[in-house]
Amino acid sequence: MTGVAAHRAGEDPAGLDSPVSRLVRKAAADKFARLGVRTQRDLLRHYPFRWVAPGRLSSLADLRPGEQVTVVAEVVGAETRVSRAGGRGGSRLVVTITDGSAFLTLVFFGSSPRSFGMHTRRLRAGVRGQFTGEVSVFRDELQLTHPDYQTFEAGEDGAEAEALAAEEALRPTPIYPATRGLPSWVIAATVRSVLDPLRPGDLPEPLPAGYRAEHGLLGSLEALRAIHHPADEREVAAGALTLRHEEAFLVQTALARRRAEAAGDGAEPNAAIDAGLLAAFDAALPFTLTRGQSEVGAAIAEELSGTVPMQRLLHGEVGSGKTVVAARAMLQVVDAGGQAALLAPTEVLAQQHHRALSALLGPLARAGRLDAPDGPATRVGLLTGSQPAATRRDELARLASGETGIVVGTHALLTDTVQIPFLRLVVVDEQHKFGVEQRDALRMRGEAVPHQLIMTATPIPRTVAMTVFGDLETSVLGELPAGRSPIATTLVPAANARWMARVWERVREEVDAGGRAYVVVPRIDAGDSDDAPAQGATGGAPDDAPRPLPSASVEETSALLAAEQALAGVRVGVLHGRMAADEKDAAMAAFASGETPVLVATTVVEVGVDVSEASIIVVLDADRFGLSQLHQLRGRVGRGSRPSICLVVSGVEPGTPAWERLEVFASTSDGFALAEADLSMRREGDVLGTAQSGRTSGLRLLRLARDADVIAAARTAARELVSGDPDLERHPGLADAIAIELADGEDEFLDKS
Repeated sequence: MTGVAAHRAGEDPAGLDSPVSRLVRKAAADKFARLGVRTQRDLLRHYPFRWVAPGRLSSLADLRPGEQVTVVAEVVGAETRVSRAGGRGGSRLVVTITDGSAFLTLVFFGSSPRSFGMHTRRLRAGVRGQFTGEVSVFRDELQLTHPDYQTFEAGEDGAEAEALAAEEALRPTPIYPATRGLPSWVIAATVRSVLDPLRPGDLPEPLPAGYRAEHGLLGSLEALRAIHHPADEREVAAGALTLRHEEAFLVQTALARRRAEAAGDGAEPNAAIDAGLLAAFDAALPFTLTRGQSEVGAAIAEELSGTVPMQRLLHGEVGSGKTVVAARAMLQVVDAGGQAALLAPTEVLAQQHHRALSALLGPLARAGRLDAPDGPATRVGLLTGSQPAATRRDELARLASGETGIVVGTHALLTDTVQIPFLRLVVVDEQHKFGVEQRDALRMRGEAVPHQLIMTATPIPRTVAMTVFGDLETSVLGELPAGRSPIATTLVPAANARWMARVWERVREEVDAGGRAYVVVPRIDAGDSDDAPAQGATGGAPDDAPRPLPSASVEETSALLAAEQALAGVRVGVLHGRMAADEKDAAMAAFASGETPVLVATTVVEVGVDVSEASIIVVLDADRFGLSQLHQLRGRVGRGSRPSICLVVSGVEPGTPAWERLEVFASTSDGFALAEADLSMRREGDVLGTAQSGRTSGLRLLRLARDADVIAAARTAARELVSGDPDLERHPGLADAIAIELADGEDEFLDKS
């Protein structure tokens, strides 16, 4: 029985699923666990993050205090110094190393010069080595204190050892992510103890032979040897390319299988009719659909008419008209005798959607009322967790009877007491706000699988769409409806008192002209942690950085604005997540009417909130927010005909990475350009949204910002393979690799359907 077949039978002849503790002592095994390495298979997937070419020394000029580093350098000299400071004896061995241009000091402490015997013998001038430790500063000089090190010399084992050392010296040196007490060369030696005995068949071969040949790739075992123990830099590149293709192929095959499985479920067809709600809605629309809305609507209508459950992602710019597209889809389903549910992540957004749909449908949403039209009509219901008991009972009864054709709700829709007997379409807004089980709860409730439309106002980079939503058909709305006003974005340094004064003067000018102003802050009160932690921030504000207000919180900011001279006589409202539902609703109503034209809020207003009179938004401590979140916040203005303004205020220093990120935001209103920039600045796991499950993204070498071609090739090949072999019976190596690499819930980040 081969290794692959044996693994499928539940066996592991190579012992790769055995713990690392079989190879090293417990203390070292605990350190490996801190690096996420618990089994010998994990060890093989703990890849080097760089390779030092033979004869080339590491750059010391880029080291920073506090970093845990591994450097390759040459010893310049060593000096023993005796210290009598404080009346106590002691000695220091000070070793200077260089990369040819910069210098670094190694410091060892001992009771006397004799305690350095081993170090002085090994660390002689001219000896090259690998040194690991934490960078610190002493008297304005960088140093490593008591570093771990390994010298590149043969030792005293004779000619054979010299020959081996000479051979190794010609190879690139892998540098691994390490930790204190577990240096890179110890990791390398442990990896080799597992890798060297492996033979073909001990590892699954996930890539089909034809795919490997087409892209010039290595076998799986060859790739691991090439990356962990390469002969030269070309071998490193070949191994890394193969492993990136493997990662992409596993993910895309898993997604393709999910897509095929979902397509096998039966859905109720919802053919469009000529004289129903949808036709009446289209006839009454006071505006013309954009080309994108028309094209996407036609694709959705066709899928809703079929018996294969629609699984479509609709993403696009803030304000691009996704709600109208969703409304038309829901009306088509109601026309066919079904019901539709719109799932929103917050009560504020659910209430906003309910108001927006009711306004869009007008008389068509008044079924059962005295002012109902003579023609077709339905009812738009609302179900949230904070509704009074009597209201909730009435909503549940109307929903269960079928009187409510469209229901908008929060997580309250997911409870077992909610009956939607004719559910045929589920629309999920801002799906990343929901967990996997929550997203599936409605979808799996009825006898037939409902069609599903997932919406997001965050433009998604192409590689993320292929990787995270690969089992969905994708539609993009990049065109803004006519009449949308432009938004001018300005970056304001908080330390500039004149600019800050002008911020509140501009707010007053907009209010006096009939506009509304959002002021967004990260926290509810001064004692809270950030309500919206920095997403992709590459350097937050230092503790002593000047701020526009003592604390960027709803509590203190609203009080200070109420006392701001420029806003004298202007009422200031508040909105945050701790408020009761009726308080939130009242706050939004007062803001929309102009009773409180300035609203201080947290990111509860990030998505979906639509007040056409809002013409200015001020984001305080903007460095605390990610690019995509800032773009969402900016989309709260510019929703009417008034030219609008977005002022992003930050106390971080100009020229820092965080300031540069804000400059990128201020430079463009193109959400897709910002999404690509956000991807390049953030970790893959953040982009994939895996914080929901607390697991990693499953991506090690594959980079979404870099590997678009690899992902696209894998996606095309994986879909073709699954269409002909959905159970992977003819591709056992691929099936085994998916079972191993995406086991134990590590594929949860793929489940967006």
